[in-house]
Amino acid sequence: MNGNASPPDVPVIAIDGPSASGKGTVAQGVAAALGFHYLDSGALYRLVALAAGRAGLRLDDEPRLAALAERLPAEFCGSDILLSGEVVTDALRTESCSAGASRVASLAGVRTALLERQRAFRRPPGLVADGRDMGSVVFPDARLKVFLTASAEVRAERRYKQLIDKGIPANISTLLLDLRERDARDASRPVAPLVRSPDARLLDTTGMTIAEAVATVVAWFRETA
Repeated sequence: MNGNASPPDVPVIAIDGPSASGKGTVAQGVAAALGFHYLDSGALYRLVALAAGRAGLRLDDEPRLAALAERLPAEFCGSDILLSGEVVTDALRTESCSAGASRVASLAGVRTALLERQRAFRRPPGLVADGRDMGSVVFPDARLKVFLTASAEVRAERRYKQLIDKGIPANISTLLLDLRERDARDASRPVAPLVRSPDARLLDTTGMTIAEAVATVVAWFRETA
């Protein structure tokens, strides 16, 4: 999908955090500011969940899901994400797909199948990667690790606004409940749980704008140079 992984001297900024914390938006902003490549690792798990649904696979069928992940016919073309040549960017952002991604991401076989595909995004001049285990598992030697979070209430409000802006019906109370359940599931899964790495800097964006969060991460990265 993106060739072979580059040597480990290519700098990586790993941004991890819970669902709807804004890490994707911040990561894209940081990548643009630095001229780096960007990896939305969550999109890979969403693609597996979407492809599984289309293939009629159960989301607890680990062997088949792992095999699906290994041969996933996915492409990233600018802001578009394609599955078997079809643009599925909007389909990946639905709540059902997001919930499915959280389920398949708890399976060791799926995570192993996607590990090298994620590392292949590491190429010059650098990479900004966001997800749940970018700093703890996928890029443990990242030059900068950030754990980005926000209160559950603020995250639910952000997700609600995203969905409404896209014309997707949403209920903020349901979103808040789903986020809390997903947080618990992501933090308690036996494989690559959502945790803050000991060497990750904490960034709470509850009271911050996107621009402020991006500027903070860029400043932290420049301190490491």
